[in-house]
Amino acid sequence: MSGQEELVERISALQEEVGQLRQALASHAVIDQAIGVVIAVGRLRPEQGWDVLREISQHTNTKLREVAEYVVQGTHCGWLPDEIHHALTAALQRARTQ
Repeated sequence: MSGQEELVERISALQEEVGQLRQALASHAVIDQAIGVVIAVGRLRPEQGWDVLREISQHTNTKLREVAEYVVQGTHCGWLPDEIHHALTAALQRARTQ
């Protein structure tokens, strides 16, 4: 493999890594926003907000990022998928009793 081919391969790998890091940052921001929504709506502590999102993700077999997106979007449109809504309600009730 020539030096130029190695350089092109390295640039490609770095571009892919940058794309993955950008996606991770975007996902992290949405998750943080959703934690804030859950804390405000449920009147919970921050660590409970994270636990609620994780519990919903596990019980609905939905990626955490997707759950977070639903929660954040739900504040704007007033709608959540039934499965997410029921899991959120149950998780908030459990968190409040802890």
